[in-house]
Amino acid sequence: MRILAFDKSGNPTLGVRRGDEVVDLSVAAPDLPGDLPALLAGGDDAMARAKSAVDGASGDAVRSAEGLAYHPTIWNPGKIICVGLNYAAHAAEAQSDTSTVQDYPSLFLRVTTTLVGHEQALVVPKASSNLDYEAEMVAVIGKSGSSVSKADALEYVAGYSVFNEGSVRDYQFKSSQWTSGKNFDATGGFGPDFVSADEVPAGGKGLRIQTRLNGETMQDANTATMIFDIPTLIEIITEVMTLHPGDVIVTGTPEGVGFARTPPVWMKPGDVCEIDLEGVGVLRNTIAGS
Repeated sequence: MRILAFDKSGNPTLGVRRGDEVVDLSVAAPDLPGDLPALLAGGDDAMARAKSAVDGASGDAVRSAEGLAYHPTIWNPGKIICVGLNYAAHAAEAQSDTSTVQDYPSLFLRVTTTLVGHEQALVVPKASSNLDYEAEMVAVIGKSGSSVSKADALEYVAGYSVFNEGSVRDYQFKSSQWTSGKNFDATGGFGPDFVSADEVPAGGKGLRIQTRLNGETMQDANTATMIFDIPTLIEIITEVMTLHPGDVIVTGTPEGVGFARTPPVWMKPGDVCEIDLEGVGVLRNTIAGS
């Protein structure tokens, strides 16, 4: 099942893709929760009811997918946990000590005010022009878990999505903590869809992931080359914190980022950036000035 969030009368609303159509869950199944974390918290029963409602939907519950105004796939995640330097070639281009990187993942958090939906604008901040792209796969948590073993970890993954983890590099590198550069408003593209785990290879492994900036391919790699795969990340993260339905893990970017190029390449107002994750979707954002 492919679930998205679109704007309806100024508010985010869940829809489910059905071919070229979108089924409005607020009409087709008004008794179901209206946001994805709550829907996932309802477990298999809630998801089965959603699927049944989609299969039988007609009339006002169905609309064209064209012309939708998208919200972030999950506009209200409890946690946005990001992984830095999770591809060896990217760690090398960033001139990081890859032996240290491979001992333990670099984890940091993003806040919800950074999130932007598919086809919406990422914003170059007033403070800096150094807005860089990062193609990333997202794992969406489907049930609560603490101290989860690697062997059981994929039972906690409800599905996958796509992220452009826009990074303001000069602020990111002002200190050893990356928080500032990773949390400017409206710099993180998220979408277009949540794709349930049954439609994606286990652990999102073996998927081609690309960035295209104004049609030019800037990143082209495969999720099979992540240093820490999703089961390993979940085991490590849940040693520290409990994960809950709707929490997201943004799993890191491969080589080819803008700051590592000569000269550096930044996303500028008027640009179009696409993140293409095989089998999951193409996230497209224009770039705007602040």
